[in-house]
Amino acid sequence: MDKKLRKSSTDKAITGVCGGVADYFGISSLGVRLIFIFLPANLLIYILLVFTIPNDGRPSL
Repeated sequence: MDKKLRKSSTDKAITGVCGGVADYFGISSLGVRLIFIFLPANLLIYILLVFTIPNDGRPSL
C-alpha cells in the first residue's frame, strides 16, 4: 500500500489539509470541507491535522 496521508500543495484553500484528506480517501475536497464545517469539534481537529500531517513534498503553486 503506497497511499499516505499528506497535505496537498495543489488543492488547498488554507493549508492543504482538506485537499490531502480528500485525495487520501478519493473523494471531493468540497465534501471534506463541508464535513469540517458541520463537525462539532471542527477547529480543534483541523488545527491538530495542520501540525501532524506532513507536506506532500511538491512545490506549492
